[in-house]
Amino acid sequence: MTTLRRFLGEFSSMPATVGWYLADLGEFKGRQEMFTRRAPQKLQALRQHALVESTVSSNRIEGVKIDQSRINTVVFGSPHLRDRDEEEVRGYRQALSWIHDDGDSIPITEKTVLNLHRLVRGDIWDAGAYKDKDGEIVQRYPDGRSRVRFRPVSARNTPDQMGKLVSLYDDAARSRAIPPAILLAAWNLDFLCIHPFRDGNGRVSRLLLLLQLYHWGFDVGCYISLERIIEENKERYYETLEESSRGWHEDRHDPWPYIQFLLFVLKTAYKEYEQRLSDVGNGRGNKTELILQAIAKANQSFSISEIRDRCPEVSLEMIRRILKRLRDDKRIESTGRGRNARWRKTGNW
Repeated sequence: MTTLRRFLGEFSSMPATVGWYLADLGEFKGRQEMFTRRAPQKLQALRQHALVESTVSSNRIEGVKIDQSRINTVVFGSPHLRDRDEEEVRGYRQALSWIHDDGDSIPITEKTVLNLHRLVRGDIWDAGAYKDKDGEIVQRYPDGRSRVRFRPVSARNTPDQMGKLVSLYDDAARSRAIPPAILLAAWNLDFLCIHPFRDGNGRVSRLLLLLQLYHWGFDVGCYISLERIIEENKERYYETLEESSRGWHEDRHDPWPYIQFLLFVLKTAYKEYEQRLSDVGNGRGNKTELILQAIAKANQSFSISEIRDRCPEVSLEMIRRILKRLRDDKRIESTGRGRNARWRKTGNW
């Protein structure tokens, strides 16, 4: 029995913190249009920034990385792609563009799920196809040890389970028996527990979450990268997923840790959305503001490369220029020289 089937049968006692999240999200959603009207000329810049961050972060969570200097070219240009990683990064960007452009008209169907997988996996033999062999989700440790974290649905049962999951989503959406934000998170958990593909499940799950958010009027993922927030909280992401998937096959699992995590991601995105639009409305430069926010979120000690990871479309030269200005203003100081140089926050952040 999946989480959705259980909720449709009896949706009751949810943790009090979930209720608080839902109340906060309701307020954010209510103010969404007001903030969008405040600075419509800046929304395209936010959207483009989120497109880069989401593409890079969602792939990086799964170990798919490309050269920092190639990010803008791969995401926005039409270059000759050098390797599989660049192909998958480009494919994720194409999937994001499809959702951002046509999200309201893209249904939650198996065809949509397979099409998203085909995009993110690129030119590989099983792109857009369910797994044909059973597998395990294995956690590997630096010392060479490993353990089985979860055994997904078998390959033989995957098509049937995915068909039922899509049908359950339709039933839940029509009945409105489950609050939309919880519905999306519960469906996302069930999808990851089925684990329908040999590879690419995490990336497809994040794209489907974005698509479903569009369907329910939560537009924040267009302007703030949900994938980047998940990457910044990656340990919590994997911990709550493991906690909530334990006992899933026997219907003895506790879905709330993972559901609360995704609600936290959504609330964090809305808070950042309002902050960025407020800052833009005060006349601050968009790229400068992105750098300042990245520094504010960084540890007390940080490197230029860490800031660049958070602002992938901002040039290295501009980051250095802002750091120099902040150093002159006594807000940061350099603690080294050369490639290993680090910076330390000294002023009020």
